Amino acid sequence: MFWSSASGSSPPGPDPDLAQGGTAPAGYPRRVIEVPPRSTDEPTLLVTLTGDDRPGVTSALFSALAATPATVLDVEQVVVRGRLTLAVLLTTGGSDAVRAAALDVADRLDMKVRCRLGTGDSTPRREGRLHVTLLAAPLLPAAVAAVAQELAAQNANIDRIRRISHWPVTTIEIDVSGGDVSTLRRAVAAAAAAHGVDIAVSPAGLARRGHRLVVMDVDSTLVQGEVIEMLARHSGREAEVAEVTERAMRGELDFAASLHERVACLEGLPATVLDDVRAAVQLTPGARTLVRTLHRLGFTVALVSGGFAEVVRPIADGLGIEHVEANRLEVVDGRLTGRVVGDVVDRAGKAAALRRFADAEGLPLARTIAIGDGANDLDMLDAAGLGIAFNAKPVVREQADAAVNVPFLDAVLYLIGIPREEVEEADAEDA
Repeated sequence: MFWSSASGSSPPGPDPDLAQGGTAPAGYPRRVIEVPPRSTDEPTLLVTLTGDDRPGVTSALFSALAATPATVLDVEQVVVRGRLTLAVLLTTGGSDAVRAAALDVADRLDMKVRCRLGTGDSTPRREGRLHVTLLAAPLLPAAVAAVAQELAAQNANIDRIRRISHWPVTTIEIDVSGGDVSTLRRAVAAAAAAHGVDIAVSPAGLARRGHRLVVMDVDSTLVQGEVIEMLARHSGREAEVAEVTERAMRGELDFAASLHERVACLEGLPATVLDDVRAAVQLTPGARTLVRTLHRLGFTVALVSGGFAEVVRPIADGLGIEHVEANRLEVVDGRLTGRVVGDVVDRAGKAAALRRFADAEGLPLARTIAIGDGANDLDMLDAAGLGIAFNAKPVVREQADAAVNVPFLDAVLYLIGIPREEVEEADAEDA
């Protein structure tokens, strides 16, 4: 039973059409619409039409069915390389006219049709709805087989598969029901790694829609390379600093201690080197597309860096990114002192920044995404609703919710269900 806003008497008590079982506002006219429960043993017919796709196929089928006592329960249609499959579940009212109409349409359109009798509606999908996203270049059948086998072994059912991107990587999104996020992540991660493909498992539902916060690391994520190594190049100590950076990113050194050690190598450099490094920094391929698309979707983008605000802030401004957290270099008399100012933005500091930005946006952590490559990103990746390791160190790939190992940062869009063709269409419209 539903209460409509058409004229009539107000509902006597709780309104089942209102959230939380609330009551209608005083004086709000409503009328009662009786919707009888559907019988589970009602005769139904599943019509599956296949053949070459062209305009008018769906119209022809439903126009023919309109002359029968059928009602529509479910519809699925897919086109792969010009080949259409249209499946319609119908009530028949016990009439043979429904099947006859489907056969006549198939004959007129020179298509194949299969009609299967049954009872009741489609089986409801089980709880535990998830999205499993598979990404590779190229994507081989063996990889898809391995992941599908793991899903079956976990008693998770594949409800639907669609392609998200075809270039420069192939991405497919698999809708799954009856699965547990953490269990499936562990199960499919090993299969994906064995076949050299990237994979993500994320919950379905409203948390995947609407406003979200995306927090990115900067060095070796948003930009190519490490800024501190570019600065150290001006002092002739790049190799020394690079070795310490590598160990810190692998998690072998305390990040704060390693940062102080590396910054000390910059002592005495003129502050003008910051301008030189800013000019030399190159964004990771796909970075602009990722940020531009996230902004189109109404997402908030933030940068959290163990690098330096003197370089990060101008990059953020150029991309329209408001939230930034990064270290600051001390400058005295126009020269770097080899020290940082204030608290170091380390592993814990990055996670704290993500939480602070989420609070500022009024978002729960379930609506946050974190992207990073080093061990100092692990707390941030763990705190986020979805943590993505981007071309990351092994320790990070093993612990993150998802991993991207292709050199295109906009591949992150595919992991959250944004098809490449929609991105390209939006870019073309703006152009």
